[in-house]
Amino acid sequence: MAVERNFNGGIIDTMVYFPSVDKDRFDWLQPALGTHAAGDPGTLPVDYLFKRPPLLPQGVDPIEFVVTQMDLHGVSQALVDATDVDGLGRAAVRMFPNRFFGWLSVDPNRGMDAVRALERAKCEIPVVAASCGPAFLHPQVPINDKKFYPIYAKCVELDVPIFLTVGVPGPRVPMAPQEVGLLDEVCWFFPELKLVMRHGAEPWVELAVKLMLKWPNLYYSTSAFAPKHYPRAIVDFANKRGADKVIFAGYFAVGLSYERIFAELPEVPFREHVWPKFLHENARRVFGLSETPTDECTGEAE
Repeated sequence: MAVERNFNGGIIDTMVYFPSVDKDRFDWLQPALGTHAAGDPGTLPVDYLFKRPPLLPQGVDPIEFVVTQMDLHGVSQALVDATDVDGLGRAAVRMFPNRFFGWLSVDPNRGMDAVRALERAKCEIPVVAASCGPAFLHPQVPINDKKFYPIYAKCVELDVPIFLTVGVPGPRVPMAPQEVGLLDEVCWFFPELKLVMRHGAEPWVELAVKLMLKWPNLYYSTSAFAPKHYPRAIVDFANKRGADKVIFAGYFAVGLSYERIFAELPEVPFREHVWPKFLHENARRVFGLSETPTDECTGEAE
């Protein structure tokens, strides 16, 4: 079954990074890694899982490289990290506002400063999502910790979904803050919060499915998993009762190439009706994406 015949309107990838040769690109993770930090600061913290990440060709602009790769593989729009004021994510959103949409990484340890940063970013960038990896924070903050609650409340107020990394983390940090069962309390307390699980939820995938059945605003993205490794429970869920809950995310260009992703994707046994939802309809609905950007502070088209 060819992927191309199962959708129209273009693929939306909800997790794209720009390749970099900077040796300090993973410095933010060093405090959490502690004595398990890689000897080479430029080494991918999960290089034992991803052996051949895409490399930036010498002399090629990273944004140009990503746009070219998207065009080659039918990816019309992408969500990128726009946290760094001087980073490539914000630059890409400014250069291609119809193609790139930003998320803001939030740290609940910052208290109300994190809340205000999210509110500013909603207007200034504008971001369409917040994001956090609870196990990567320093100190770590469990998903249901009350430090998160002001951020969750602001996400509801701004109608901004939040990505949360769940399951055993790839980098060698303790996993407890990302146990999937912690989502249950958050979804109960914040029924309006749109929450999207990232990075697999293993080994609690079946619990993740149960929670998605239970809570209307809980979703799952396929980030950091090559298509041949999508959990069977997630594929079965999408094919039966969860077609509206599973969202495509690659891991380009941190650990996976688009060549690999789109070579393997047609072999995923999704039913015919699931493909358009998985590849673009769910993302468009959950993140409120459109082909015409608007001024988020006024609601007017630019």
